[in-house]
Amino acid sequence: MTRTTIISIAALAAALLFLFASLHNSASAATALPDPTVDDKLTPQAGDAKLVLGGGCFWGLQAVYEHVIGVNHVTAGYAGGTVKNPSYEQVSSGETGHAESIEIDYDPSKITLGTLLKIFFSVAHDPTQLNRQGPDTGTQYRSIIFFNSDDQRRIAEAYIKQLGDTKIFSGRIVTQVVPYQAFYRAEDYHQDYAAHHPENPYIAICDAPKVKRLKEEFPNLYREENRK
Repeated sequence: MTRTTIISIAALAAALLFLFASLHNSASAATALPDPTVDDKLTPQAGDAKLVLGGGCFWGLQAVYEHVIGVNHVTAGYAGGTVKNPSYEQVSSGETGHAESIEIDYDPSKITLGTLLKIFFSVAHDPTQLNRQGPDTGTQYRSIIFFNSDDQRRIAEAYIKQLGDTKIFSGRIVTQVVPYQAFYRAEDYHQDYAAHHPENPYIAICDAPKVKRLKEEFPNLYREENRK
């Protein structure tokens, strides 16, 4: 059964266990993550920059970043594998090496890479879960940052070290930082899935709370209407 079908009672139970595990393994809800000490600066003029991230189901990642001020567009897709133009079924088999990912198009005059990463580590996913996020298991759900420049690599690695040194997470951060090679857009029915299917139990239990946390923890960066 795929996530696009009705979720079973067992899957719902697993999702609930995920919430409890996240509360245990993630940073305390009362402890905000620090700002990155290594970051880029806002550019004086509007522009277009890209960042590709993977951290569990791309439905939730896309839902979070579409509500972030400074983000122009978010695309759900696949990255990090060996097959060109893979299908969802191929990626779900775990045999292509891809991770469910999102490509974030953002304006570097409005938001920095470090801030996008702070959102990634604080509300978008749990970076201490190895090859899984809650009820979703497999390497296609791994925590990963695809850098496309030396600056992106430097900022990502520095922030992971910073968070590790502060021991703000109870577990070890397992996020990979790897070179960007290719990003393949996922099928149309995956795009903006959370916005189109808010009544889906998976969305309600696993993804809606992430958007809620974004609004609570980043009120100055949150916009009510998601950007599609």
